[in-house]
Amino acid sequence: MQPRLWLLFAAQLAALHSSSVLQQAPASIMVQTNQTAVLTCEAKTYHTTVRIYWLRQRQAPSAHSHLEFLAFWDTTKKTVYGEKVQQEKLTVFQDASKYVLNLARVKPADSGIYFCMTIGTPELTFGKGTELSVVDVLPTTAPPTKKPTPKKPKVCRQPNPVTQKGLSCGPITLGLLAAGVLVLLVSLGVAIHTHCLQRRARLRLVKPFYK
Repeated sequence: MQPRLWLLFAAQLAALHSSSVLQQAPASIMVQTNQTAVLTCEAKTYHTTVRIYWLRQRQAPSAHSHLEFLAFWDTTKKTVYGEKVQQEKLTVFQDASKYVLNLARVKPADSGIYFCMTIGTPELTFGKGTELSVVDVLPTTAPPTKKPTPKKPKVCRQPNPVTQKGLSCGPITLGLLAAGVLVLLVSLGVAIHTHCLQRRARLRLVKPFYK
């Protein structure tokens, strides 16, 4: 049994609005080619007999994007598939309040945004959608880059000066030598002056005896 044409028409013309009533998980998923993708849709306020429709949008949401009916599930009719859907790779079932969509042996052509939907009166209620990306090779997580340890700058040490034996001819030593020479000159001058004074005194004492 195929779903009615008015369902496809309504799904394509409906303004998609997210609802907290239908919560889809995960928000996005990346699966490797030929692996299985598992999408869930949880009905928060509906009773367990609610009918859940699964739709796929291959392009980014826009006014001209197309919603493709995949399947719906209910307690009486079980699974009803849309046209051109490979039933051997797509299964839907209910698990408590969650409705599950399994896609087996996925191909890159299966990539798109998958919506779960319920039909109310008078509006359609959509989940926020799950974006499925099918790739041939999953990207690997790059290892964390290690920061290079800064090298310590090399300190060029000057060679120790050779210790000179004996007195060094530094400014202090030269100053001391100059001061010593000055003291000697002053002492010599004082000695010569004293000697001259003594000699004059003797001449004055001796001079009266020769008259």
